[in-house]
Amino acid sequence: MTSSSELSVLVVDDEENIRFIVKSALEMAGFEVAIAETGAEAIELVNSFQPQVIVLDVMLPDVDGFTLLRRIRDRGSKAPVVFLTARDGTEDRVRGLTTGGADYVVKPFAVAELVARVNLRLASSTSSNGGRELRCADLTMDDDARRVTRAGEIVHLSPTEYKLLHYLLVNSGRVLSRYQILDHVWSYQFDGNSSVVDTYISYLRRKIDHVEPRLIQTIRGIGFSLRVEE
Repeated sequence: MTSSSELSVLVVDDEENIRFIVKSALEMAGFEVAIAETGAEAIELVNSFQPQVIVLDVMLPDVDGFTLLRRIRDRGSKAPVVFLTARDGTEDRVRGLTTGGADYVVKPFAVAELVARVNLRLASSTSSNGGRELRCADLTMDDDARRVTRAGEIVHLSPTEYKLLHYLLVNSGRVLSRYQILDHVWSYQFDGNSSVVDTYISYLRRKIDHVEPRLIQTIRGIGFSLRVEE
């Protein structure tokens, strides 16, 4: 069983090369990853590993992904799902989008997109659970009260600043690219222009990083991370 502080993903796919590529990419992004080749293996791991997100191939040797998801839900898991489906699987994509807590990625897929989708499912699941206080050092966010404090003082944020900080806190300690942040906070790509991310990061820094330790770190050539530098 994983620790509640760990970010865990279960990858279910019968193709060995896909399992290897996806597992490697997610581990590099900071997740703990378990893999399953069949639906039966996946059910066992849902119980023992308790993943926070499930990456699920639609076509498995013993069961289709949608049937497997129903069985997973019957066992009490509410983990959001990212389906992997074939390029011509229009029906699969529609079913994925209309299944609660589910998203989809089309094969062949870009690994960066899949990691971004996993991040989005995790962030959406966290925000919908409610009642959780997010924290990094002396920075806290009470999502129920929509209240942010730093060093015990209330920090007033705009709606976009709040959403950006929430995403950084949910992924505290992990490096997020500008395009991951764009996809989650703004939901579109600004025609490839990511400068809006830097602008809002600077707004947040003025409001929460006026005291030590500085929490918003710039990772040169990649993006940003919320953490205490050692």
